[in-house]
Amino acid sequence: MKPQFERVTFQKGCSLRVYHRRVAEIPFEWHHHPEYELTLTLNSKGWRFIGDHVGQYQAPDLVLVPPDMPHTWASTENLRRGEPHTAIVVWFSGPWLTKFIGLCPEYSGIRALMRQSFTGLAFDQTTAERFAKRARGLLAKQPRSRLHMALELLLELADAPAAALSVNIGNTRPTVEGEPAQLTRVLDHMHKRFHEPIRIAALCEVGNLSARSLHRLFVKHIGESVSDYLSRLRIGRACMRLVESDSSVGMIAYEVGLANLANFNRHFRRIRHMTPTAYRESVRQGGRLADAPGDTDLQKLSERPKSLEGRRRVRPFKATSDGKLLIRWQ
Repeated sequence: MKPQFERVTFQKGCSLRVYHRRVAEIPFEWHHHPEYELTLTLNSKGWRFIGDHVGQYQAPDLVLVPPDMPHTWASTENLRRGEPHTAIVVWFSGPWLTKFIGLCPEYSGIRALMRQSFTGLAFDQTTAERFAKRARGLLAKQPRSRLHMALELLLELADAPAAALSVNIGNTRPTVEGEPAQLTRVLDHMHKRFHEPIRIAALCEVGNLSARSLHRLFVKHIGESVSDYLSRLRIGRACMRLVESDSSVGMIAYEVGLANLANFNRHFRRIRHMTPTAYRESVRQGGRLADAPGDTDLQKLSERPKSLEGRRRVRPFKATSDGKLLIRWQ
C-alpha cells in the first residue's frame, strides 16, 4: 500500500507543532511526512506500524518516528471504557533542530537521539510512564512553554532505553519524486511570489502537473483549493504589514498582490471576519494579534493538519481471536 503524504503546517511564530488527539478509535492511516514525529499514545491498545515494523502497543506507548518513514497506529480497544483514545503528538523539523542545537550546545545530547532514530524508536514502559506524567506541559497555552517542555523531554529521551523498530529502511521510504515533491515545488513558488500575479498555468509548469491534477493535489493534501490557499497566504502577509507598518490599506493590498482594494477588503473580511482597519485598531488597542472567531491557540492543539482529515480510511488488517494479525497489503 502506498503511504499518503501528510503536510504538517506550523503556526506562525511556532518552532514545532503539538496535536492533542482524542478520538473514538484510532484508524489505520498509512502516511508519511518530512518532519520527526514524537507520539505518546494513552488510553489505547492495538497495533503499531512503523516502516516494516508491525507490533502491538498498549498505553502508555511512546515512539519517535524519523522523517519520511511511513507509519500509523490502529486501535483495537480503549483501556478506560467511555473515554476517548488519546495521543499527544509533537512534530518538528530536523533542519530546524540541528540548527538550534548548533546554537545552543546545552542541548547537544539531542543530536545522538536524532542519529539513533533512523529506524524509529519505541521507548520502554518506565520512560513512557515518566513522560506521560510531564506531557501536559506540551499542551500549555503559550507556544514558548510548549517549546521548552519539548526540548527538555527530547534531551531526557536521548539517554533513555529504546528499541529499534523498522529494519528494512530502504523499502519503506517513499521516493523523492511524486506528489510530495510536486506539491513542495508549487508551494515554494507560491510563497516566494505570492505578491505577483500567479496563474494556474505557471503553477502547473512548476509542478509538472495538469490543472486538474493540481486542484486534486491541493484538495487532497492541503484541504482547500489553490485560490483559497493563495488568499490565506496573501491575507496573512497583509496582517503582518498592518501591524508592523503605518502604510495605507491600499498600499498593503498592492504589496500582497491584491491591487483591487474592494477585492482585498472582501478577501480580508472573509478570512479575518473584520475589516483591515478594524484589525489594525484591535491589535494596537489590545497589544496582540487579533484572532478570527474560534481561532485560538488552545483550539489549534486539537486540530490535525488538514491533509489527512476526512480522507477515506482503509483497514488492511484483521486481528484474529488468538491475537495474531492478518495483513492485506494492497
